[in-house]
Amino acid sequence: MTDPVSVRPRPASDITEWDLDADVVIAGYGIAGVTAAIEAAREGADVLVLERTGGWGGAAALAGGFVYLGGGTPLQKACGFDDSAENMKAFMTAALGPGVDEAKIADYCEHSVAHYHWLVDCGVTFKESFWGEPGWEPPFDDGLMYSGGENSAPFHTVATPAPRGHVPQMSDKRTGEKGGGYMLMEPLVHTAEKLGVRAEYDMRVETLVTDADGRVVGVITRRYGRELAIRARRGVVLAMGSFAYNQQMVEAFAPRLIGRPGASIEEHDGRAILMGQALGAAVAHMDATEVAFVADPQHLVRGILVNGRGQRYVPEDTYPGRIGQLTLLQNDNEAYLIIDEQAYEAGAAATSATPFMQQLQPKWVAETVDELEAEMGLPTGALVSTVEVYNRHAAEGSDPLLGKKPEWVTPIGTPVAALDLRGHTMGFTLGGLRTTLDSEVLHVSGAPIPGLYAAGRCTSGVCAWGYASGTSLGDGSFYGRRAGIAAARNPA
Repeated sequence: MTDPVSVRPRPASDITEWDLDADVVIAGYGIAGVTAAIEAAREGADVLVLERTGGWGGAAALAGGFVYLGGGTPLQKACGFDDSAENMKAFMTAALGPGVDEAKIADYCEHSVAHYHWLVDCGVTFKESFWGEPGWEPPFDDGLMYSGGENSAPFHTVATPAPRGHVPQMSDKRTGEKGGGYMLMEPLVHTAEKLGVRAEYDMRVETLVTDADGRVVGVITRRYGRELAIRARRGVVLAMGSFAYNQQMVEAFAPRLIGRPGASIEEHDGRAILMGQALGAAVAHMDATEVAFVADPQHLVRGILVNGRGQRYVPEDTYPGRIGQLTLLQNDNEAYLIIDEQAYEAGAAATSATPFMQQLQPKWVAETVDELEAEMGLPTGALVSTVEVYNRHAAEGSDPLLGKKPEWVTPIGTPVAALDLRGHTMGFTLGGLRTTLDSEVLHVSGAPIPGLYAAGRCTSGVCAWGYASGTSLGDGSFYGRRAGIAAARNPA
């Protein structure tokens, strides 16, 4: 719970002595913070990063590591895929909406290839290989994968499918400990250190400091119970993550996540957003959420997903995050996978290549769909009619109802089973502070708040309602760079 008084800005006139100072002060040492630090240092600024935990990384270092890039990156070309900024923009506008910030998406797509080169120049390595199997992330060190349903209905009719999930190469992969996210952060932090960026750890940023003109000139932090005042001569960059672990904010803005595990870290308590709001900052898309669906995609594509009424509602071969959103947000978090024995065994065999994926067991098994329907307690005829319609078209290799790709369309046979996937969702929030293309935090009046910048999940980035894996690390790193440059160029 956040103390509503403590986030109010502190007048600079109350500060008798500054404990530390720098040209640019950055709150948070995750992906947005480190990229802001690099660019600010390259602009010649003295940079100080304040990190709440005992080390760098944040949620980024624990992530799968997807960076959403496209428009014709060298990795895409090496793997045989054509893409363009316009094609990328068409997909992102459709998949991440409604209500996307079109200027941000256009900006992001136009400079995506350049951002790829920037990451590589900082030491991030992408292996020139493509992983084309269904899954949350490549199980090995492949560098490219579809990560947003680009090749699935309905988006494959909106834009030419192109994989844009770029994953830094890794060895000895341990998802959640040392995966692609770690391999993204490590070279970036080393780059920042070589540029002379200073970092102070165990520093909890509590509020902003403003001068008589309303300009942000520093922050108040707390370390081991002691309050410290940190001066920022040019600007403050907020890069402190989402509000996924702030119960009050989740209840107020994203209530569908109440009681769901947070696919984030506990330090994502929304404090950066509250600090900005205390200065009159505008926010956007505070109800938007990413929703992970905890089920094996290798099984999902081989069966059909039905809701609590026994009806299909999503093409099973799409991005699992889209399945999660549609399950939680539009189907009361109720989902069952209907799959026959042969398909289940095939999925289990395919999953053996991805040992970090949990194998789920059927809850109900029957010789016929009628019997399965009764065991599940569904209304008589509901599941039977769903399977009958699906099988009728599947016999011809098509799915006119939802558009699942022909390669995964096979009639449901017998014996048949159902996996109980009710409640198998977890997520994090996507909304936050409204910012300009230069990562300036906007006041509710529409004017930038002097001296205040923000990037990453404490801001409203390229996502509005939808999500694609890699957009958080993508726009966090992209607009983190913009924040660092703008803050460093701000007159002292």
